[in-house]
Amino acid sequence: MDKEEIIKKCEKMGVRFIRLQFTDIMGINKNVEVPLSQLDKALSGHICFDGSSIQGFARIEESDMILKPDLSTFAILPWHDGGESGKEARVICDIAGADGEPFMGCPRTVLKKALAKAAALGFEFMVGPEIEFFLFHRDEKGNITTKTHDAGGYFDLTPIDRGELCRRQIVEWLEQMGFEIEASHHEVAVAQHEIDFHYLSALNAADNICTFKFVVRKAALNYNLHATFMPKPIYGQCGSGMHVNQSLCQRGRNVFHDPSGLYGLSDIARQYLAGILAHAPAITAIANPLINSYKRLVPGYEAPTTIAWARRNRSPLIRIPEGSGQATRIELRSPDPSCNPYLTLAAILSAGLDGIEKKLTPPDPITENIYNLSAEEQHKFKNLPGSLAEALDALEADNLIMDALGEHCAHNFIRAKRGAWQEYIAQVHPWEIERYLAAY
Repeated sequence: MDKEEIIKKCEKMGVRFIRLQFTDIMGINKNVEVPLSQLDKALSGHICFDGSSIQGFARIEESDMILKPDLSTFAILPWHDGGESGKEARVICDIAGADGEPFMGCPRTVLKKALAKAAALGFEFMVGPEIEFFLFHRDEKGNITTKTHDAGGYFDLTPIDRGELCRRQIVEWLEQMGFEIEASHHEVAVAQHEIDFHYLSALNAADNICTFKFVVRKAALNYNLHATFMPKPIYGQCGSGMHVNQSLCQRGRNVFHDPSGLYGLSDIARQYLAGILAHAPAITAIANPLINSYKRLVPGYEAPTTIAWARRNRSPLIRIPEGSGQATRIELRSPDPSCNPYLTLAAILSAGLDGIEKKLTPPDPITENIYNLSAEEQHKFKNLPGSLAEALDALEADNLIMDALGEHCAHNFIRAKRGAWQEYIAQVHPWEIERYLAAY
């Protein structure tokens, strides 16, 4: 729809407020809300905000920033909380500076830059995410807990509880917003759920991931639950991942598929895969951006730790799911849902394209569970970084991924994450008190 059509639809549907949505460098959803009276101004890209109030955006002396709406992302939100406020709509925005030029600290702009490079090589980047999350109770005061009465496991058909009802509400709302939901189910850990949506071009997929988080949290709140995308909220349970299924297309044809190629993959697919393996340590800093992310990336909890690939085996970093033709894809299993999807997809795509341009060759695939290999055999493989600090070291050493992020995003991301790491290691944690206080 163009601007006039959107305005008419809002008036017809009783929309009173419009959220101008964007994300900061850390991947947190932000918005500026305007009433219907300001819709024409908003859709024309004339709404400003204070960028110095957003972490990593701008210094106070250059803080004026402009929201540039992408009209194709307009959607009426599928809930109405009653009262006189009326319905709400949202449109996703890019960020521009006061001069109207694209702001290179805008994560959506970073992804657009990577997609433009792919387009120049004749490729369209297609992505199908699988996003996991936990649903926990709130207490009588509304405070967040990690308590649940859910005792379900992977694909369990359990008695109906608020977790299952909430998940159904999420799916219904997402479908009303135009999502094509492929599956939703209970995951391995208690209180853990997964919802998968159909593959899309990467920019649309990243927009949908941000919308997904917003919708999930709103639905959870309506059931007096808290939805968290924290990777590892419970010790001894599997953490939440965001597996990224991906392929490259040319003129609508999946170029990863080659029935006569090795393992049914084209040369382009294997080169792309090799590029991701080569840059995996640096990608990890972006795809697993929290200190807590590395509590998930440990052996024994279905998350990868080894830089390797397999055709069906789920233990390495990358696997090739069943499917051929248009369904041929690679699945990167390390990202978690706390990541900024725009920066993560930009880093992944840049690594894959580097593999194609350099005609890299991947190693042979792993054919057995990597955790069942002997210690000597496991030492033949490199591992993902074991902490956020190690991942940041790898990122700073990888010129390609640093260039993909751009100087502004890379610098501000690393500075914020180094600060978090220094604060973390200076803390005295309950585990240390329990382990050392009496013994020493």
